[in-house]
Amino acid sequence: MKIIKTAKLKITSHNKIFNDTLFIYRSALTFYIKLCEKEFNNFKDFDIQLKKRDYIEQISHRTKNRTNIKLEYDFSIDFYKFPSFLRRSVIMEAIGIIESHYSRFDNWKKKQLKAKEKNKKFYTKPPKLNYEPISYPVLYKKNMYINKDVKTGKSQIKIYKNKDWIWIDIQYSMKNLYSSKKFRFVNYKILSPNLIKKGKKYYLHISFEVNVKLPKEKKKLDKNYRITSVDLGFNNSAVCVCMKKDGTIIDRLFINQSKEKDLLYTKVKKRNKLRRIKFLRNNQTPNKSRKINNMKKFIIQDTVDKIIKFSIKNGSKTIVFEHLGKMKGKNKTMKMFHSYWNKNEIQNRTKDISHSHGMRFSRVLARGTSSLAYDGSGELHRNSKGDIAIFRNGKQYHSDLSASYNIGARYFIRNIFKSLPEKARLIIQAKVPELSDRRRHTLSSLIRLQEV
Repeated sequence: MKIIKTAKLKITSHNKIFNDTLFIYRSALTFYIKLCEKEFNNFKDFDIQLKKRDYIEQISHRTKNRTNIKLEYDFSIDFYKFPSFLRRSVIMEAIGIIESHYSRFDNWKKKQLKAKEKNKKFYTKPPKLNYEPISYPVLYKKNMYINKDVKTGKSQIKIYKNKDWIWIDIQYSMKNLYSSKKFRFVNYKILSPNLIKKGKKYYLHISFEVNVKLPKEKKKLDKNYRITSVDLGFNNSAVCVCMKKDGTIIDRLFINQSKEKDLLYTKVKKRNKLRRIKFLRNNQTPNKSRKINNMKKFIIQDTVDKIIKFSIKNGSKTIVFEHLGKMKGKNKTMKMFHSYWNKNEIQNRTKDISHSHGMRFSRVLARGTSSLAYDGSGELHRNSKGDIAIFRNGKQYHSDLSASYNIGARYFIRNIFKSLPEKARLIIQAKVPELSDRRRHTLSSLIRLQEV
């Protein structure tokens, strides 16, 4: 599978020189948005996007063989020597904006008709077309970008300056290209970068691509096949367990950022109190929100990094999470915990990074993983803090650790059942009745299944 990563590199040699390039690019986009709006009925029925692009190019771009172009459609009058690759990307972007606008407009019409049929008032206004969207140019290789040496931070790009397109040498920072003095993208292919403006500075977003072969998911896994099962909780950011197919636990890891979480929740409460007292809106406390978001990002990235390092250290071939849906908090405190839990972001980032390291990613049914004891004694009860689970037989154990055992067990049970014929499944379910219900699968179920 193909994996693409983007390095965001700050341009240190130049700054204001790129303003004209950005301005003329956005002006060209505005020109083609207006043109596509006029010609939408003529190309909307084309099946292929390239046909739409060719049609717009034929009626707007003047060549030796193509001279009969309307004056209002002539692109070369205001955009002399505009690079060909950049012009075609502008046309494709303009077509996408116009098609999106008209699809939203059609949906608005349908909702309006439904409201009229039910004799209800329809208050929403029709969607407006944005003629000046915020967009950034792609510097296509050889046509607008020549890579001299990525490792030294030198390259050539074509920009618009003094009413002409010229080549200039640029230098960018190497901060995001190295990790612990090693080049991060050794076997990666360099793709076309983007010229991005952030605040008053310009950045070069260079994409790197690599083909990674993931291990094939066999119908029957080996006895030594290892997985990392991860339980995302409130007390700990994550609890990781390395497990074998027979249920053997090899290693455990508790991940928690207690100091950062305390600071995060304190800052959230202070910000909410300030808004409540002074009647401020969400966008009127930018500095406090920025600090909260930065701390939130740190917790996410630190959790993901530790999960990946743990999996590589123990030789896991698959990382398993539980499939978590929307959570409903009963009180204000639980709602705050849920809003800053970041379960989906942690899972998505882990998925992307695990693929780049050649590991698979999987999810299992979440219902019952935390409420059932791993030893098969049934439902458990938690203490007031929620970190200690009390089993029915009186045993006390860490609640998140018990849940991570069950998550790993469910992955192996599912894999074993897939490889079995229907008759064999029925015989096993008769001997181990709890296996007939996926919500009751625990680590003890996996051990009993191995014994049958």
